[in-house]
Amino acid sequence: MQRIALLGASPTAVERRLPGPAVLAVGSAIALTATLPPALASILALAFIVVLGVPHGALDGELVRGVLEPRCGRAWFPIFAMPYLLLTGGVLLSWRVAPLGTLAIFLAASAWHFGATGTRSERLLDRMARGGLPIALPVLLHPAATLPVLATIANVSLERAPSWLSVGSAAWSVLAAVWVVRRMLRAETTALAGPAALVVVFLVLPPLSAFALYFVCVHAPAHTIALIDDASRAPRVRDLRSAVLLALPITAATVLIGVLVWPLYAGPLPSRLLSLILQLLAALTLPHLLLETWFAARGRTRVSRSFVARSP
Repeated sequence: MQRIALLGASPTAVERRLPGPAVLAVGSAIALTATLPPALASILALAFIVVLGVPHGALDGELVRGVLEPRCGRAWFPIFAMPYLLLTGGVLLSWRVAPLGTLAIFLAASAWHFGATGTRSERLLDRMARGGLPIALPVLLHPAATLPVLATIANVSLERAPSWLSVGSAAWSVLAAVWVVRRMLRAETTALAGPAALVVVFLVLPPLSAFALYFVCVHAPAHTIALIDDASRAPRVRDLRSAVLLALPITAATVLIGVLVWPLYAGPLPSRLLSLILQLLAALTLPHLLLETWFAARGRTRVSRSFVARSP
């Protein structure tokens, strides 16, 4: 039941579409990377992120396909891909021009995006408490280990945490405390099981391994299960097998982009991989988040119109 709570989905949904033992095995494998030498642990954690985490975002094409293909035919893919690639390229460029600003926006956007993982609640406090957890906890629990990771990602020198990161993490801890108290006062303690387990993960594991476990075993599965459960958003994503197969082409294209920009990065292999993969992840997060936001707004509009149509 604990791994189900982590995923934030019902037992039947998880067991039918994403086998619990598989999630547990992958999570255990990621956790074990923390026992290896730091350089090897970093490389393996990044490999898990790329192989098992990135593909969930590759399903964005399936989201757009259902909207564009009926209107544009075979031209739907270039119409989708061109702005997606331009936004991705723009973020990669911004890492070079304004690395610290880009890092701040990336972390804030990730927290907002992660806030929707495993819950359908649209309450701002819920979203901020959940979404900020994998971003703020490493800063609060392991500042000395987290700062070099962030410095490597942005390719800058950081002697201490930027004020916006320290203040933001402290503010999140206050919001999280308020959220926990409200849940307890409402006797909604079951909602605390998953976040509590994640707190243990981020307390015990080094920052990169903990983030990889969250991204691969919590965020990506929850996103995929949500697509499987809502046939109106991505009709061809019917189960885990179809999700994996449909994600392969864009995942391969993402890896190809990484290969093409690899010469632009320098340094030892672990640092070079960390900077490249997390910068590319940030670059893909922007169009991914914009697309998710647009579909969420589109869904609310559809529900609103349906309600108005049924009203006497």
